Amino acid sequence: MKRSSTLFLKIAVIFIGIPVLALCLFLLPMIANEAHEAAERGFDLAFVVYGILLVMYVSAIPFYFALYQSFKLLSYIDKNQAFSELSVKALKKIKNCALTITGLYVVALPLVYIMAEIDDAPGLILIGMVMIFAPLVIAVFAAVLQRLLKEAIDIKSENDLIV
Repeated sequence: MKRSSTLFLKIAVIFIGIPVLALCLFLLPMIANEAHEAAERGFDLAFVVYGILLVMYVSAIPFYFALYQSFKLLSYIDKNQAFSELSVKALKKIKNCALTITGLYVVALPLVYIMAEIDDAPGLILIGMVMIFAPLVIAVFAAVLQRLLKEAIDIKSENDLIV
């Protein structure tokens, strides 16, 4: 594979991480500040917002770890080690990170429901469901790729033994 295509994908991985970093550094603290001001005025919704913000911050850790593993996987492809156990391990870590993010947002869904009930905004539940199913799709895709890559490695090793 040409290095230009993996270079493009590496740049894409970096650009995927930038908006999430901006969200964690700028938007979420503003929301936390608004929730803090609302808590001082006596609104109970502030603690629900704190719970959702906590889940969002915690989910950034496996997100960036998965991006790092994606970057490593692209490096393995550059080094012609795409069909190696290292690639299988990277895909397994990406799958586990996606499942972790899914689990975190499943835990946060009741908080999103409470917030949607109080604000009378049923669209929030739909957004919460998207935050569950998007990483779940990534986890399933990584699991399929992991299994296919493992089978390809097994076939390759059998062929190496025959020759």
